Amino acid sequence: MRLSHSLIPTLKETPAEAQIASHRLMLRAGLVRQTSAGIYAWLPIGYRVLRNIERIVRAEQDAIGAQECLMPTIQPAELWRESGRYEDYGKEMLRIRDRHDRELLYGPTNEEMITDLMRQSVKSYRELPQILYHIQWKFRDEVRPRFGVMRGREFLMKDAYSFDLDYAGAEVSYRQMMLAYMRTFQRLGLRAIPMAAESGPIGGNLSHEFIILAPTGESLVHYDSAFEEIDYLSRGAGGFDHTSATDLERFFTEMTTHYAATDEKHDPAAWEKVAQPRRREGRGIEVGHIFYFGTKYSAAMGLTVAGADGKPVHPEMGSYGIGVSRLVGAVIEASHDAAGIIWPDSIAPFRAAILNLKPGDAACDRICEDLYAKLGATALYDDRPDRAGVKFADADLMGHPWQIVVGPRGAATSQVELKRRATGERIELAADDVPARIA
Repeated sequence: MRLSHSLIPTLKETPAEAQIASHRLMLRAGLVRQTSAGIYAWLPIGYRVLRNIERIVRAEQDAIGAQECLMPTIQPAELWRESGRYEDYGKEMLRIRDRHDRELLYGPTNEEMITDLMRQSVKSYRELPQILYHIQWKFRDEVRPRFGVMRGREFLMKDAYSFDLDYAGAEVSYRQMMLAYMRTFQRLGLRAIPMAAESGPIGGNLSHEFIILAPTGESLVHYDSAFEEIDYLSRGAGGFDHTSATDLERFFTEMTTHYAATDEKHDPAAWEKVAQPRRREGRGIEVGHIFYFGTKYSAAMGLTVAGADGKPVHPEMGSYGIGVSRLVGAVIEASHDAAGIIWPDSIAPFRAAILNLKPGDAACDRICEDLYAKLGATALYDDRPDRAGVKFADADLMGHPWQIVVGPRGAATSQVELKRRATGERIELAADDVPARIA
């Protein structure tokens, strides 16, 4: 993408309404623009980050055998009356009437919808277990939307739902999803801590939220540093295989044995038992939540399958959410400096920015065009006729992992400067060697 022909409206000044780092930087770097209270349009580079996060979330869901579907944003009110949640959910639910005076709602979550789809489609225990997921926009009418995409009214979520014949099967599904989440967050460049949590309006008696550390987090957290040493992506010796019941049990035991709690559930007596060198405290942001709620919805809505003995059985269910759009803000909260965003390589909108410090100089133009052709869609080419300082500032603000600096002095001998955004390290090398170096 050539910056001179791109919709990336960077700002020098911080908008007055932005109170936290992610909101300030998303506006200044041209990722989003607010269209109304708590609702944002995602501009090209913001949308690229969103899609990169989606890609990783989707890959880890697929890896555990979850099936992707897509459910509607608008749901009939009668489904929620069946479950008993329509009146209980509160003013966060946007209620609608269509031209035929039918009651509808803009879905804040999908337990009722997926239960209805399953009761239409699944009849026998032989068709279980099943996990289905979708990545869809949600709406919750927050009374005070704030902090940009961190607490907006419209947001992108990954919702998954598991259906098992009995508790033992539901426990396996829950553990598989927890492992998938830990792998997802590690691939996103985040260190997440799973913490026992309240179930809230979704219901259920087994629940964990996933917290990442950030100075502006809404929760005070306490955890054992043993979590920082686990490699969830390893499937070899010492790693975890989601198809192995033994591995899943070992994984879940490790997740629930090491101490981790938000301030609301903090147990000082249990905290004292954690060795002093391993105690960690900080502020955290919730980026995911998983629930097991048994037959809460299948019983209320009459979802049954024929068991092995022919008798009807209500499937055991679980619900699993990741805030995809919220993760964009959370990553920035956890990874930025005074100059701007520092994207992890896995989700950056572009892997590199090519900075042409003297457009019109034959050597500079030749090297930049050649690099741009080789790097393709992974590079943003700053070909604007602006001062070098403007280009450096915007590249730091947007947070590309690599900056390829092409100036007339180095270009004369086919040399460029390569800067690593996260560390500030700079090296000079031959232009031909750049693609391999940043691959």
